[in-house]
Amino acid sequence: MIAVMTTSIVEELVLRTAEKHGVPGPVAQELLADSRPCLHLVPFQGLTAAQQKEARPVALTGGLPCLPDGVDWPHRHTPLVLTVDCAALPREALDIELPSDGSLMFFTQIEYEPESSVVLHVPAGVPTTQRSAAYELDGEPGQARVYQPNVLYPVPGLTASPDWRDAPATSAFLDSRAERDDILDDFENAVRRAAACGASYGVDVQLGGFSSPWQSTPDEGDLVLLAQIHGQSIDPKVYTQTLIVGTREDIAARRYDALEFEQQV
Repeated sequence: MIAVMTTSIVEELVLRTAEKHGVPGPVAQELLADSRPCLHLVPFQGLTAAQQKEARPVALTGGLPCLPDGVDWPHRHTPLVLTVDCAALPREALDIELPSDGSLMFFTQIEYEPESSVVLHVPAGVPTTQRSAAYELDGEPGQARVYQPNVLYPVPGLTASPDWRDAPATSAFLDSRAERDDILDDFENAVRRAAACGASYGVDVQLGGFSSPWQSTPDEGDLVLLAQIHGQSIDPKVYTQTLIVGTREDIAARRYDALEFEQQV
């Protein structure tokens, strides 16, 4: 099981990292005030040796979906990219509310802008049947895209809002010398590495936290990040980023049809 970071552990980690990088305490406190926990879902080889000894899988990329009777494969066989085992997920490591059991399934296209994207929750105990990739549409045979199944493991993380550097102490720190922007880059990256306890989290699946978008930020206002899925975490040849956001209320109430999907390249 992964160790859940308490508030005191997070504060100690950030302040200790700030001291190593020559970042004043008030600046470190502003990052803390504008940060959110997340979970990185990474392959086994992305874990440290210590993490591998206690690793417990929580998700699977690709594969064929197992769906209840009467539930169709979403929208003309949109590919299944991720299945999360909610019972194995350390939900207490997040500040968004996810189901406590069953499977959370993510269907979307990652190679190009998706026509349709769907998140489904299949509760525990509901009988399911694995669906075939072969199908027929308007009398013509088709084959759904099926990605290679790969097991993913949870790693705790910490993310900072892209606006945290606008806070008073941080702004003053940046204004005093030109090279201090690089210092804060190094500091923030070091905090994220320390929070992940050395695990690899660059091209991964992220649940919760602030997004790290390549373009515009989709988690603004009332919208928070549910998941960020890098194409390479599903298929090593795909260089896209899928960001899935919704309100805290919709996520907690499992109103997944209200979610918004955005692909960035």
